[in-house]
Parts: sequence; structure tokens; C-alpha cells
Amino acid sequence: MKTDELIGILATGVEPVPRHATTRRLVWALAVGVPLGVAIMLAGYGVRRDLVQAMFWPMLWVKILFPFFVAWGAFVVTQRLARPGVRVGWAWMAIALPVLLVWLLGLQEWMIAPADERMPLMMGRAWRSCVFSIVLMSAPAFVASFVALKGLAPTRLVLAGAAAGALAGGAGATVYALHCTEIGAPFLAIWYVAGMLVPVLLGAALGPRLLRW
Repeated sequence: MKTDELIGILATGVEPVPRHATTRRLVWALAVGVPLGVAIMLAGYGVRRDLVQAMFWPMLWVKILFPFFVAWGAFVVTQRLARPGVRVGWAWMAIALPVLLVWLLGLQEWMIAPADERMPLMMGRAWRSCVFSIVLMSAPAFVASFVALKGLAPTRLVLAGAAAGALAGGAGATVYALHCTEIGAPFLAIWYVAGMLVPVLLGAALGPRLLRW
């Protein structure tokens, strides 16, 4: 068989990939995963009772928007890593910047606090359950994001898995923020970041195994 004939056979029936297919698959993953995360939060934890009052506190919005923007940045990065040859570039900063800002805010609050208040600011009352709770509420989005990526064409599997983990971790932490009553920036800088980091590490570890073509 000649090379031209082989190419012709391979090309038969090939159709162009629909525009925005990657975006649609990831949006569907979040549309499935985030409501399931909310259901876990409502069934096992409940929304904080003073949520309406707390909406007037700036730190509540920091606690909600910080992981939300991590998830948004991870969405952009995952979108790019899902397509061969697409450069991520500075998009990684969209994930790192919210984390850096919360670290700076947490460090500032810790520095100006009296010495006897520093440890309570870092540990809060929920440090034992915070990381686990974020991971639990991230789990549906994590699975859905991996299913979405499996149907795409990532080539950098460790990075793609880590980005999907960051997407799920940010979504899960945003959901958890509706229950959590902690408002200290040092607490967010340590335990929320740790909770989001677990899906990132898990995604990096599972990416080469589960996303291979």
C-alpha cells in the first residue's frame, strides 16, 4: 500500500472538532460536580446559620472569592492543557495569584496580632476537619473533570491532572466556605490552601495513569 493511499484511508470520515468542545466538556463537568458538592455540604454540614448577616463582612467574601478565583484560573489552565500544543504561559499565575494574596493577607494579620492570639488565628476551631471537608466537597468535581479530560487530548498528563485537581479543589473550597465560620486570614492561608492542594497532588499522581490515551 502506498503512503498516499494509507493517508487517504486514515483521513476518511474524519470531521473537524466542534468549536469550544473543550470549554463545553469542562463546563459540563462543573455543572455536574459542583451541585453534587453542594449536596454533600447541605446533607452533611449545612449552610452557616448567620450567612445573611455574614454577607456584610468583607472576610466572608475573601473566603468565598479566593478559592473561586483559584478555580477560575485552573479552568483556564485545564482548558489549555486539554489541547495538544497549546501553551499555558502566564495562565498559571491565575491560580497562584489568589493564593499569594491570601498568604500576604494572612501574614499581615498574623504579624499585627498579639502573641497570644496568633495560634488561635492559624488553627481556628475547624482545623481538624477543614482539609477533609474541602477534599470531600471537591470529589465530585474532581471525578467529573477527569472524565471530561479523558475525552479530550491532554499530552502533559501530570500537569493536566494537577490543573484538574486545582479546578476541583477551588470549587470544593468555595462550596465549603458557605458552611465554614472561620474568618481569620491565617486560617485560610494554611488550611484552605492545604485542602485545595490535596486534589492537586492527587490529580498529578493520577493524571499519567487515568488520562493516557
